[in-house]
Amino acid sequence: MSKKYFGTDGIRGRVGEAPITPDFMMRLGYAAGRVLTGLDSHLAKGAHPAVLIGKDTRISGYMLEAALEAGLSAAGVDVLLTGPMPTPAVAYLTRALRAQAGIVISASHNPFYDNGIKFFSSLGTKLPDGVEHAIEAALDEPMQVMESAKLGKARRIDDAAGRYIEFCKSTFPSQLDLRGLKIVLDCAHGATYHVAPPVFHELGAEVIAIGNKPDGLNINEQVGSTHPQALQKAVVEHQADLGIAFDGDGDRVMMVDHEGRLLDGDELLYIIAAARQQGGLLQGGVAGTLMTNLALEHKLAAMNIPFARAKVGDRYVLELLNQNNWQLGGENSGHILTLDKHSSGDGIIAALQVLHAVIQSKKTLGQLSAGLTLYPQVLINVTTQQKIDLNAHRDIQNAVKSAEAELKDTGRVLLRASGTEPKIRVMVEGEDKSQVRALAQKIADVVTQAAF
Repeated sequence: MSKKYFGTDGIRGRVGEAPITPDFMMRLGYAAGRVLTGLDSHLAKGAHPAVLIGKDTRISGYMLEAALEAGLSAAGVDVLLTGPMPTPAVAYLTRALRAQAGIVISASHNPFYDNGIKFFSSLGTKLPDGVEHAIEAALDEPMQVMESAKLGKARRIDDAAGRYIEFCKSTFPSQLDLRGLKIVLDCAHGATYHVAPPVFHELGAEVIAIGNKPDGLNINEQVGSTHPQALQKAVVEHQADLGIAFDGDGDRVMMVDHEGRLLDGDELLYIIAAARQQGGLLQGGVAGTLMTNLALEHKLAAMNIPFARAKVGDRYVLELLNQNNWQLGGENSGHILTLDKHSSGDGIIAALQVLHAVIQSKKTLGQLSAGLTLYPQVLINVTTQQKIDLNAHRDIQNAVKSAEAELKDTGRVLLRASGTEPKIRVMVEGEDKSQVRALAQKIADVVTQAAF
């Protein structure tokens, strides 16, 4: 059953256009409050449930926060406000403060003029599809404001940043530190700007921060994990040991070695998995997605580490990990889950797991990643004006089959619709880079013709 508002990562869109409008957000707050908190049972006991709200640094966050707060209050739900805070921090604080749910106002890696809403359960996990369906059903029901005596209250959590900083530090071995490392942090002018630098500094590293001056309009603008060139340049200029880049809401991470070479999520996942296997700490296997590089799958097989693919989206990686009772998984985009450390993907904590491997092995980041050589992978995003059934479109399917026949067993083709943007993602992967690039462009041209 398809959903009307929720995509692969919550609800997202352009600010001022439905559904990212104040009136919709107020109704969403009311509907989510009733569904997520088991409101009727709480009020029957004379207690108000609480929902935590955090946001990234977009200027529209003020407006959407106020609208959600109004809807939740109208439903009789108390609101806990953290201000700018990474998405994984909201997941943690929802658990730590015993809130019934958490809400993040963020459009992650998108430009400032977009925004969105993500939800967490009381356990700090993304919502299953069934709960999102229930919220959408509740949106169709009329708002009925509680009587004044039962309205929810709102309060600020003044020590939210400090709580999260200490939590992140607690995931790094207490007998180790980062002394002697010079690290450049790129905070994407986003939600990690005031929490990531203290985490790494207090663990002993020399920290140089860039992308740490948000103004409401510059989030992800030529900085962060989706624009790593700024970090690569800074690492070389400062002769740093490595660099770490987060996205706007802090749940993604990319890293750069001392020579300025970029390491994506697949390479970081390999480093963590190899270190855990060597230390006898790897529980089960590793979960990836349909986008995970084929070279990682082959490398893990050679290491006798089980591997399985989930649909694209960290929520589906989480589901696969839970099904298999595994702890480690992620995406090449930099979403990495270490379930023994946190209930959700966390850029800061994932980076600390990589640094654990660096310190423990006494090797550089580049040396640790040398064991994995990724296959060339070309990803082309085709903007669409209309919805396309990829499986039913004859020309697109013929183009895919032709490419697969040419690649044989040396690569693969993947087409999928983005869950957060009006785009079709065309991915081709194989051993021959020029062949991969040509095939990807050929398929993308066919998709473009079908999209307009």
